Amino acid sequence: MKYPKEYLEEIKQRLKVSQVVGKSVKLKKRGKEFIGLSPFSNEKTPSFTVNDEKGFYHCFSTAEHGNIFDFLMKTKNYKFGEAVRTLASDAGMQPYRFSKQDEEKQNRWKVYNLILEKYANLCSDELSSGKYPEIIKYLDERKITKKEIIFFKIGYAPIKSNFYDLLKKEFKEDQINSSGIFYLDEIKKIYIDRFRGRIIFPVKNINNSIFALGGRSLSKKSFAKYINSPETEFYKKGNNLYNINFAKNCRNQAEQIFVVEGYMDVITLHKFGIENVVANLGTAMTERQLDLIWRFFKNPIICLDGDISGRKAALRAAERLFPLMKAGFNIYFLTLPENLDPDTYLNQKGKESFLKFSESKIEIKDFIWDSYYNEVDKNNPSSLTLFEKKIKSLCNEVKDKTLAKYYLDNFLKKINSLTPILNSKKYKFSKFREMTVPLQVTKDIYKQRKKFEEQELKELSILYLIISNLDIFRKNIELISEINFSNHLIVEFKQKIIECLTSEKYFDRKVLKLDDFDQKYQELIKSINKNAPVKIISQNQNEEKILLIFEEIMNEIKEIDLRKKIESLEDKVSLNLDEKLYSELLSLRNQLKGG
Repeated sequence: MKYPKEYLEEIKQRLKVSQVVGKSVKLKKRGKEFIGLSPFSNEKTPSFTVNDEKGFYHCFSTAEHGNIFDFLMKTKNYKFGEAVRTLASDAGMQPYRFSKQDEEKQNRWKVYNLILEKYANLCSDELSSGKYPEIIKYLDERKITKKEIIFFKIGYAPIKSNFYDLLKKEFKEDQINSSGIFYLDEIKKIYIDRFRGRIIFPVKNINNSIFALGGRSLSKKSFAKYINSPETEFYKKGNNLYNINFAKNCRNQAEQIFVVEGYMDVITLHKFGIENVVANLGTAMTERQLDLIWRFFKNPIICLDGDISGRKAALRAAERLFPLMKAGFNIYFLTLPENLDPDTYLNQKGKESFLKFSESKIEIKDFIWDSYYNEVDKNNPSSLTLFEKKIKSLCNEVKDKTLAKYYLDNFLKKINSLTPILNSKKYKFSKFREMTVPLQVTKDIYKQRKKFEEQELKELSILYLIISNLDIFRKNIELISEINFSNHLIVEFKQKIIECLTSEKYFDRKVLKLDDFDQKYQELIKSINKNAPVKIISQNQNEEKILLIFEEIMNEIKEIDLRKKIESLEDKVSLNLDEKLYSELLSLRNQLKGG
């Protein structure tokens, strides 16, 4: 029975991986991860790691990898349902009760999967029978070995076969028809194998079960060289990737995976020992496919053909995927030499050459920049204007607005350096550029002030803005009153500033003077003037800009405070699985996402 995704995700949210693994493995904290001796091998040097943030464990000595469910299944020999029930209990959740509809759907899936498995076996037997030398010759010419044929279960569907009749001996007609393998010839009133006369590539889901098929025709009369299963109840185009079932276990240190276009590309890379590879099943790369890749690999490399159509497809993919970018993850593009696809390149030049060439991969933001900029007439202001608008428009589509800000800042800096007409004072201080630069500069300065915590530096910046711009904040006294500082001395100092701003004695002063305060406050003012990261970028700015910087930093302080509350609640929930605490935790997480 298949559990709803939401139910499994809630279990994973309530239980940290270290909490589950720690019951049977002694773990020690190391940076963001935990480390311990592998439960899968007898080792003296720890090579087993747990990452709560990413939600998985990894054993470098045995290559075992998985989530909390996998861990119980592999270490305690539980079946999946047993692991779910055990962990749900640990998480303080009620056992999931399947409805009659759930049971019916699960039974339909079992039949569906069984039909595809049997069909794939029939095709595999046909290919190995020796009755089709032309097919074997083609595979030999493509340098596909017997090892790959067996591993990927490649088969052949004859032009004329009795497969439908064989399947009817075990399954009902409506069950066979729901598999998508056959279609009804309305004139002859017979069922036709849609994959007849084609080499068959079974497509497996992440759990290693066949749920779709791909077919390659060798006939020039075929309307399409490749076809895939039609969409069914259990197979949706754009949701899946060819070879993800195997590739997910082939993580490398760089967390890279090659994303290619076709079945043959995957098979050839695998033959050459490059096993971290998937294909997108003939569809344009979708958000669901990207999410599936990012579950296992942070740095996918999209590797498309080197011809003109391949380059155009790569740019379309980049434009479609760029708005989905998020912090901590990336997408790279690798454009092969003209008229070469990954399959051909490897067979002609070999593995080492391919891997060496793959080092020339380009980050998605640079790929987009190069692709757009190559089309610009550098001497035409109109062309440059359209180019800049195109870049800005694409950045505005990025869902992660913080990331969008820094992408745009990066692009604008490039435009500014490459186009003298834009390298003017007016452009440098345009409203949007002013909005993007301050916090980036501030973040760079923060790194140099290691003796302070992040929140302390931001609070110093807030105080610097206030004491250096008394006239501005006198008119906006409510902004200061709302601030909750983390340090008791700073809270007292804030109150002193409010007294100053509401006193006629200080009415004409623009900047706070040291000699007006007690020694303890004088030391604090010196520290503010010396260490506030915002000092450089806030000088000689107008009122609108000062208030804008103030608002940005206050938002960052609120986010830090929210994260601290979340971390504290996570610790409490891990010790006491209380529904009220967990609801509060979810509420805070939603606030953070919405922030």
